[in-house]
Amino acid sequence: MLELLGRDGRASYAEIGLLVNLSATAVKRRVDRLRERGVVRGFTVVLDPGVLDWTTEAFVEVFCRERTPPEEILSSLRQFPEVVAAWTVTGDADALVHLRAADMRHLEAVIERIRREPGVQRSRSTVALSRLIG
Repeated sequence: MLELLGRDGRASYAEIGLLVNLSATAVKRRVDRLRERGVVRGFTVVLDPGVLDWTTEAFVEVFCRERTPPEEILSSLRQFPEVVAAWTVTGDADALVHLRAADMRHLEAVIERIRREPGVQRSRSTVALSRLIG
C-alpha cells in the first residue's frame, strides 16, 4: 500500500484495494492508522518543471539565525513550488536548496522571498548553466 501511495497519492482506496486484495474500507482504515502513527504525514503534488517551462536552475545555500531547527527550515521551504529538493548540510550553510524557475527574474524573486523567511539570515546562490549528468 505504501508503495502504491508513494507512486500516486491520488489513487482511490478502491484502486489500491484491487491491487492489494482488500476492500476500499479496509484500505482506508489502514491508511488512517498509518497517518495516526505518523508513517504517512501527508499527500502532495509534484510539479513537472519541464512542463511549466521552469528551465532556470539554481542551488541556494541558506544560512539561518542561530538555533533555527530543521523543522522550521522545512516548514518555510514547503510553501515554495519552485523548491525541487532541500537538504540540511555540513559546513557553514544550514541548508542547500535546489530551485527551478521560469527565468532569472522569477529565480531572483523566489530567492528574495526565501531570504525574507523568519529564520533565514542570508543566502548564497549558484545558477546552473548546463546539466552534465542526470
